[in-house]
Amino acid sequence: MSQEIYASRPAPRGVLAILEKLRPGQRIRITQTVRVGAKSWPATVTGVFRNANSLATGIATDRDPADDVVVPLVHFTKDNGELSSVAVDENTRIEVVEGA
Repeated sequence: MSQEIYASRPAPRGVLAILEKLRPGQRIRITQTVRVGAKSWPATVTGVFRNANSLATGIATDRDPADDVVVPLVHFTKDNGELSSVAVDENTRIEVVEGA
């Protein structure tokens, strides 16, 4: 990867190891846990990896700069051509889809 991935909280080592090896054009499957209230379920999406980098988010007020939250992002193209991005968290799994 051309850019270093930085995050406010440590991303899962396994995910970072995969991201460092990914090259644009590889087919990937991303699984995350969706939570709404007390319910949670896995959500999976597949597509073609474009790149990974970091996004600085934070509170839009005059507060301490340490309030910024920096998250790793995975950018990919879905099968229908939609450009999409996913923020990586502690429950994210990324797999390379072989033979695709």
